Amino acid sequence: MKIVNYEVFQVPPRWLFLKIDTDEGIAGWGEPVIEGRAATVKAAVIELMEYLIGKDPADIEDLWSMMYRSGFYRGGPILMSAIAGIDQALWDIKGKYFHAPVYKLMGGKVRDSIRVYSWIGGDRPSDVGNAAKEVVNAGFTAVKMNGTAELQYVDSYEKIDQVVERIAAVREAVGQYIGIGIDFHGRVHKPMAKILAKELESYRPMFIEEPVLPQNNEDLREIAHSTNIPIATGERMFSRWDFKQVLADGYVDIVQPDLSHAGGITECKKILSMAEAYDVAAAPHCPLGPIALAACLQVDATSHNAFIQEQSLGIHYNVGSDLLDYIVNKDVFKYEDGYVKMPKGPGLGIEVNEDHVRKLAETGHNWRNPVWRHKDGSIAEW
Repeated sequence: MKIVNYEVFQVPPRWLFLKIDTDEGIAGWGEPVIEGRAATVKAAVIELMEYLIGKDPADIEDLWSMMYRSGFYRGGPILMSAIAGIDQALWDIKGKYFHAPVYKLMGGKVRDSIRVYSWIGGDRPSDVGNAAKEVVNAGFTAVKMNGTAELQYVDSYEKIDQVVERIAAVREAVGQYIGIGIDFHGRVHKPMAKILAKELESYRPMFIEEPVLPQNNEDLREIAHSTNIPIATGERMFSRWDFKQVLADGYVDIVQPDLSHAGGITECKKILSMAEAYDVAAAPHCPLGPIALAACLQVDATSHNAFIQEQSLGIHYNVGSDLLDYIVNKDVFKYEDGYVKMPKGPGLGIEVNEDHVRKLAETGHNWRNPVWRHKDGSIAEW
């Protein structure tokens, strides 16, 4: 079997899909994208695919190493996201060739289903109590929300109180035992992160996410000493080498690699296995499309330390085009009692609605994340 062709589709709301064709008529799908930089990742995919035409798609480890190691300059969000989507498509092809879900080719599953959480509240969180109640009534047992809007390095206790009030409203709305993930989104700098972590402890969050930017992971030491809340990070870390130091330091409790950013199924399986050796849990990042989610579930199925999965159904970014619009077998992501079952179909376990992909690719998108500024005019972290 040889790779003979590929196509890349930029589709709304902010996604990039890749289709790889083989000479045996088997096609695989991947989702290589950095939110807000889809066209840039597309260019990287085109460059990398030049090496893959004529190659056997089943030689995934070799092709992954070639894409990564043959570049003198390597790593980072763009190149690793391009590799990620290609890797997903290669696994999809291999699973379809052997008529088996990807997890069967990776040693088999350790679980039948995994817990999922739902996003609430938007970029600048608001009305979170009612939103949390709605998703819990829909069957979810966990929610995640942005904890705060922009914060200066040292900001006011008024803003701290506003964050606490929002979390208190969610806890009051959903009761004592619904999981609440609080995403600091890298918007919070160390001085305020220490205060927030201590203030939020009484509401028993499931975790705090990216309490500081990953460039400042050394600050996790002080934050971990400030709180007993589990600390999660990793959506902006792109390889096992990026995770090496944070795992060795011992101040992270949950790793969150993104299957469309961190080298795909091949690399993220290794990252989760590394984390398991440090007794660290995993919750793969995935506010993206159906191909990315399907890839996540294949890795979750084989990883003992995966405990919950992010998914984007109904997220505020998906207005107009949502998770299920691009797949034929919509029941594959049916959430029951806050869980989703592992897909049993061949490859990634989903059937992409190619006609819909082609139609929406004619519209495309030019999504960019907002540019925020503080009151003094300086750029704020989004």
